[in-house]
Amino acid sequence: MSAASGRDEPARRSWPLLRSLSGWTIADLGRDVLAGVTLAAIAVPEQMATARLAGFAPQIGFHAFIAGSLAFAVFGASRFLSVGADSTVAPIFAAGLALLAAAGSPQSLAAAAALAMMVGVLVCACGLLRFGWIADLLSVPVTTGFLAGIAIHIAISQLPSLLDLPPPDGGTMIQRLITLLQGLPGLNPFSTAIGLGVLATVLVCERISPRIPGALIALALATLAVMAFGLESRGVTVLGPLPSGLPRPSLPAIELIELRSLVPLAMIVAMVVMMQTAATTRSFPPPGAMPDVDRDFIGAGAGNILSGLLGAFPVNASPPRTAIVAETGGRSQLGSLVAAAIVLVLAMAAGGLLAHVPHAALAGVLLFVAQRIFRLQTFARVWRETRAEFALILVTMIAIVTLPIEVGVAVGIGLSLLHGIWSMTRAQPLRFERIVGTPVWWPPAPGLQTEPVPGVLVVGFQAPLSFLNADVFRRGVRALVDGLAEPPGLIVLEASSIIEIDFTAAQALREVILGCRSGGAVFAMARLESIRAREALARFGLEDVLGPGHLFPSVDAAVTALAGAAAAHAPSPPEAARR
Repeated sequence: MSAASGRDEPARRSWPLLRSLSGWTIADLGRDVLAGVTLAAIAVPEQMATARLAGFAPQIGFHAFIAGSLAFAVFGASRFLSVGADSTVAPIFAAGLALLAAAGSPQSLAAAAALAMMVGVLVCACGLLRFGWIADLLSVPVTTGFLAGIAIHIAISQLPSLLDLPPPDGGTMIQRLITLLQGLPGLNPFSTAIGLGVLATVLVCERISPRIPGALIALALATLAVMAFGLESRGVTVLGPLPSGLPRPSLPAIELIELRSLVPLAMIVAMVVMMQTAATTRSFPPPGAMPDVDRDFIGAGAGNILSGLLGAFPVNASPPRTAIVAETGGRSQLGSLVAAAIVLVLAMAAGGLLAHVPHAALAGVLLFVAQRIFRLQTFARVWRETRAEFALILVTMIAIVTLPIEVGVAVGIGLSLLHGIWSMTRAQPLRFERIVGTPVWWPPAPGLQTEPVPGVLVVGFQAPLSFLNADVFRRGVRALVDGLAEPPGLIVLEASSIIEIDFTAAQALREVILGCRSGGAVFAMARLESIRAREALARFGLEDVLGPGHLFPSVDAAVTALAGAAAAHAPSPPEAARR
């Protein structure tokens, strides 16, 4: 087999549809059915609540779940991943769509469907191009702050349903909260008791076992209470009869100018979908295999495209639902297909059964979701270990809450990128010394016995060399040389952490090499282990500048080979002083 065909073989193996069914046997059927029934019990109230959070009728959440589950089962790779309506992205696109049309209107639903298809195309493209690394652009502190801000958004948005108060008209989240607090004397105690009771029930059930469908149990009890005690006559608002059936697949009716205005929002939502899909895929890897993030991007993207064709809204991977499938012993995406079939039956024939579900009960379900994504333990851990990154959490959270939510998300992404850039620019050249009695060279540290070697300067740079830190590298090496009592005869760059060298950095490295030589020193590099960095040396002509025999597998090998030659060519003290 040729090298090219060998490279193509993994790609061919990754393309079959229904990939999660590979290796499936009839013995797995029972576990998948159990996982699917449990997943449906968890998903039904959650999908209804999330649809309302997005500003749409509850049955639209069913359509989104069916589309996401079906498409991911066909195109995705993960055996456990559950795709459907998700409370993380719902507030983001709901806020963006509110600028185009009234919430819940036909125009808004058409825009949501178009947005879902645009998100799907972007996520699929990133999967096909193997851009799984894009999901890593958000750091843990920024992600924590982002989720905390989303949790606050969810909580504030559900207060009108929980308290049975009129929703505030417009304004920022803080202004809406103030308006709601001013209306507290008019709250409906029955609705409030239902919502808090649902929240308490779900919390207790989860504490006992995450497999217990606490949300479904609480929703059923709340509905029975409304019917048994005639609470509708006491002002408790309910869903009312829901339309049954599924829409026919069709392209959303939306103008080109509206499509253009959706592009920034689609990019933000796609970024969040990829981030959460990658995190969920990696958290629940298939037994004995590596997760395939890129293939799961294709599955999640296909779910969004189908959701848009069915007239629903963007969907996302769900960590809690995925955990349910894994914990109940699911073996493949057949579990998600069973759950989708159950939801399909409910959407087709059970609209009337949901007529008496109180809005406050769905608010209680979403308050449970909000407290779950508010990662208080991560807050505490980051606070203890790094105050600077704790500030990232707070700034991101405040931006999400106080700014338009899509702007806040963009701020969070920008902060994460800036933090990464800042970390790259903090790298400084360090002087390495030899550990006493060993051939190992290491930066001096408390408790570590090291010794310098006369006439030898070993410099380490513990970051990729790029335009971000090229000048820092150049000035830092010069400072180390100038800080020595006598000019060194040999300078060795310990390059084990230099995994990349870009054009700007290559010019800086060239100047350093030539500058050291003009000072009478021999320059060498050691432990340049990165293939990309070695290719950059050749591409930018630095191999010729460095010269043959000046690239070594270890610092000690460089010192052993060149220290004698360096001493022979070193300038005499008077000459060195003149230079």
